[in-house]
Amino acid sequence: MPTYVYQVILDGDEPGQIFEVTQRMSDDPLTHHPTTGQPVKRIPQAPAIVGDHTEARAAKNLSDDKLGKLGFTKYVKTDTGKYEKTAGKGPDKINRKTD
Repeated sequence: MPTYVYQVILDGDEPGQIFEVTQRMSDDPLTHHPTTGQPVKRIPQAPAIVGDHTEARAAKNLSDDKLGKLGFTKYVKTDTGKYEKTAGKGPDKINRKTD
């Protein structure tokens, strides 16, 4: 179940207490603090997505060797404006067409 963040609504500009509540996604948002009964509002939060993604793993998966083994061809633009192949099959160099 997701954890939602709420803040107590106080009179004036003073910030109220912030607290977390674990609720089902189908539950209605709280309108009052569960223990004090004060009015509250839900504070939007970025979702916490947990996975196996790391920069090192991404670099490994996108390496020239791995791309070539998977059947992809990768070209890198050189200082001269030509593209040189770094992985896969195909011509060693390609030129950008200009109109």
